[in-house]
Amino acid sequence: MAIDLGRIEALATDQASLKAAAGLAKPGKWFGVGGSADGALIWGECAGSGANPYRVMADLRDLGNKCTCPSRKFPCKHVLALLWLNAEAVVTFAPGEIPAWVGDWLGRRRGASAAPAGAAAKPASDAPKDLRAAQRAEPEAPEDPKAAARREALAAKRSEDTERAILDSLDALEQWIGDQLRMGLSAFIDDATARCRRIAARLVDGKAAALAGRIDELPARLLGQPAGDRPRAAVVELGKLVLLARAFRSAPRDADIRRAVASSENRETVLASSDTVRVTGLWEVLAEQVQTRRDGLVSQTTWLLNLGPQSPRFAMLLDYFPASAGRRTSAFTPGERFRGEVAFFPGRNPLRGLLLQRAADGSDTQAWPEAAADLAEALTAPLHAEPWVLDIPVLLPRGRVAIDAAGQGWWRPADATTALPLAEGVEGLIRGTELTRAAALWSGNRLAILAAQTPWGRIGADG
Repeated sequence: MAIDLGRIEALATDQASLKAAAGLAKPGKWFGVGGSADGALIWGECAGSGANPYRVMADLRDLGNKCTCPSRKFPCKHVLALLWLNAEAVVTFAPGEIPAWVGDWLGRRRGASAAPAGAAAKPASDAPKDLRAAQRAEPEAPEDPKAAARREALAAKRSEDTERAILDSLDALEQWIGDQLRMGLSAFIDDATARCRRIAARLVDGKAAALAGRIDELPARLLGQPAGDRPRAAVVELGKLVLLARAFRSAPRDADIRRAVASSENRETVLASSDTVRVTGLWEVLAEQVQTRRDGLVSQTTWLLNLGPQSPRFAMLLDYFPASAGRRTSAFTPGERFRGEVAFFPGRNPLRGLLLQRAADGSDTQAWPEAAADLAEALTAPLHAEPWVLDIPVLLPRGRVAIDAAGQGWWRPADATTALPLAEGVEGLIRGTELTRAAALWSGNRLAILAAQTPWGRIGADG
């Protein structure tokens, strides 16, 4: 049986599917590729975003196909890529025994009349019918122990390959950092955007996507500093990257470290773990931060404060969506309170969470919890545990914001012990007002106030 690119093009639902398939039509993305002795059936497994690969199969006699991915397109990009591999003989579809999962699918198709060999692809208007068939609930057959063992072996190999790729990319990162220091911080700051973009691309290729995103945003963080502070900030940022790279080498399975370098656990993994910390109670929305990233995504961060009697507990809800989708309506309003349950991602100091339940609460009399008795300890302890973190939420005691002669904003505690510089200028009511409590983010050298309580009510950072 033979198929050409013209038929694949006709089979695709849109141009975007063809483009995505082209990116997958590479030998390195597939394993277990094979075909039936008569050449009518082809199959293969393609690594996806989950722990298990997607199983893809196609019948070249009538171009019937199946993929285990959750795509709503029929055929999906994985099917198109498999057909593409076959059409251009990119890989060898060695004749072999039909896998059980292909046989099960073929058996379910036998009731339908097959189109003759060489029939044209179904027009796009037939897609809804095929989509419903692809989404039909199917009983799962008992799992073959040998197949399960093979799957576990493949998963272990993929994990090993991923870890090796990450380690190689971290080697490249440390070499890059050394190069920046040798060439001088001034040159690095002036050309930070282009230089960071190049190493970030290398990290993406090495499966260190989270670290790549952090480096891609590094120039913006540097430019957000006063000009005189940028060299110091660059040294701190690069130093944190070295610490994170070396921490990964020593403990690649550590949840905090892996989340900062590669990717975070999915929702299902967090909720299924017996070690997941869950906190139920009254929460207040402190602030929302929306940032358009260089990779075309918008990060939407919502900061919550638990109003229980325990020491201050913060929660960070993090969501991403494409910038092309436009500004999304927020599900939260700064200052609102609700009763809910938050499940936290694992870590030494759990912070990122998932909101599981939410119910409106009319209470507006519950006070914020007491600030930490030792402010210096609250600011430095998280850095001792994870010196590469960017922001630490902290609840400040009674104090006020003041402006010095140079226009720099400072938070000053009521006891006039240690003043802390603010990350940016402050305007409005928060400037000069007595703050009975203030929730802020500490970057290691500057504060960014999220919200504050005053003797006459709550105010946001913008006053």
